[in-house]
Amino acid sequence: MGMLLLTAGHETTANMIALGTLALLQNPDQLDRLRESEDPKVVASAVEELLRHLTIVHSGRRRVALADIEVGGVTIRTGEGVVLSNDAANRDPDAFPVPDLLDIGRNPRHHVAFGFGVHQCLGQPLARVELQVVYSTLYRRIPTLKLAVDPDEIPFKHDGNVYGVYELPVTW
Repeated sequence: MGMLLLTAGHETTANMIALGTLALLQNPDQLDRLRESEDPKVVASAVEELLRHLTIVHSGRRRVALADIEVGGVTIRTGEGVVLSNDAANRDPDAFPVPDLLDIGRNPRHHVAFGFGVHQCLGQPLARVELQVVYSTLYRRIPTLKLAVDPDEIPFKHDGNVYGVYELPVTW
């Protein structure tokens, strides 16, 4: 239980802060929109878009089909297992026009970064508040924040359930 709380409650938020910062530093127009706005709705929208755009839990949701269903021209039979990809769903162009574009004005509240239905993350309200506080404060307090290394030198975490960076060297 302790490991679950540490991973789900800390590692995910810490990685979202670092990855969101990296994404915003690489998209200065979006960072400027966030930094210059006093509107809490802009901050909330930015958090939702960063959650959608980054979707840091890449382990997929494993489910068993309860009935035959056709998806994309393929029949999944009752009892067959499927793995549902949240990060792929959050880049679905039918749900999110120009899905690879980071647009903090998009307000994609229907993303599935926290799961869906009865399998949603219980900590999502706390995570949203934490991210809103960080993203609305950090870039105003340190307006000259920038990467201290070339983005190609940043070591990414590809070896666990939570995607992130091992370190994010910045300067100001």
